[in-house]
Amino acid sequence: MAAQTDTYTALVNQPLGQKIAAALGLPQPAVLRRYEPGQRLVEGSVLVLGDGHAADEAAAVLLDWDLDVRRQPSPSDRFSAVIACYDNVVAPGDLSATTLHLGSVQRQLGPSARVITVFRDPAGTDRPATRAARQGVEGMTRSLAHEMRRGGTANGIILGQDIALSAPGAVGALRFLLSARSAFVSGQFIPVGTDGGSRPADWERPLAGKVAVVTGAARGIGAAIAETLHRDGATIVGVDVPAAGEALAGVVNRLSGTALQLDITAPDAGRRILAHCAERHGRMDIVVHNAGITRDKKLANMDAARWDAVMAVNIESQLAMNREFLAASGQGVASDGLRIAALASTSGIAGNAGQTNYAASKAGVMGMVAATARLMAGVGIGGDEGGGTINAVAPGFIETEMTARIPLATREVGRRLNSLQQGGQPVDVAEAIAFLVSDAAGGTSGHTLRVCGQGLMGA
Repeated sequence: MAAQTDTYTALVNQPLGQKIAAALGLPQPAVLRRYEPGQRLVEGSVLVLGDGHAADEAAAVLLDWDLDVRRQPSPSDRFSAVIACYDNVVAPGDLSATTLHLGSVQRQLGPSARVITVFRDPAGTDRPATRAARQGVEGMTRSLAHEMRRGGTANGIILGQDIALSAPGAVGALRFLLSARSAFVSGQFIPVGTDGGSRPADWERPLAGKVAVVTGAARGIGAAIAETLHRDGATIVGVDVPAAGEALAGVVNRLSGTALQLDITAPDAGRRILAHCAERHGRMDIVVHNAGITRDKKLANMDAARWDAVMAVNIESQLAMNREFLAASGQGVASDGLRIAALASTSGIAGNAGQTNYAASKAGVMGMVAATARLMAGVGIGGDEGGGTINAVAPGFIETEMTARIPLATREVGRRLNSLQQGGQPVDVAEAIAFLVSDAAGGTSGHTLRVCGQGLMGA
């Protein structure tokens, strides 16, 4: 899918525009390195810091990927990434050595560099000093993300109490955050709470052999999700309302998938999706709840029709379909390792004037995901390799047809209110979805990952 145009970013990455922006003190967003099939995972050396088990495990994984790994930097080195491991901290004083070492090499990072911190779940200990130290890594990582330059990002991996960095889900999170697939993810954390999941046979096609249902697939972010899942090997079932039938057919025909024209608020929507997958593909492995609507009004002017329509499409339909899918899981068409991903929004985190209904529905999606993860585990779906998962992605300002209709001044402000100082692309959301529905993310469930360039509010 073609990227939406951000003329300003293109301008300030030309010599003359760069000089003008620097002279006037204007934002200078970098052109981000985004994923292209066949590209190297990173372009240069990777530095591993820390003296715990995770540092040794990280180095071994990176060497297995044929990367140039360093444990001790020299002043002349240039790095594409730094992995800073804090898995053995037990008190705030333990943060100092690794953090200052990290700071000493920050100027040696190249364009679109990655910094990834690794630490244990703060909630996994009752010791005040240890919890303080672990939580301190979160604050440091978020602050460092604000300081990154030239398209660089900083994110973290939170390991469960007994989870090694060599566990499949941790390895998958490490690869995603290192890669250009995470271009618009910064200041965020991926928790890995179980040993679930598996490493794909081919990292270029991690969804090979899977059947993926994408709602709202006719255009915009939904179409980008369908295209990205197909690129990664999945067979696509595109779902959208009958009014979008022609556009939907264009998307799925291009991807050699199948289309299902359906109102997802219909009581039988889940059953019809299952029946379509059974008849046309024999299975259903992935569901992406992307379809959503807005009916914006300030609360004083909100009417029941606007409120109820948004809630019905954005959250109630997902709840109803998930009940059908979970009931069918492991009983034929729905895989016992079912992967579900849902579209939330940073509006559901920070709120937004005129969007009380939309924000309520998207906050509801995050609540649904957290509760459904526990439910899936409780009925035996969430387990080791092949266990089912559910997660959400919360986009920030994304360049779509909808945001292109925002008045220019408002649009420009929205684009710059994040650490990367630009809007994301639909493919950025799609890359995060593709990771979360892969077996490589099998150790993560019930989580909401923000794809917002580290938005300055609510992130």
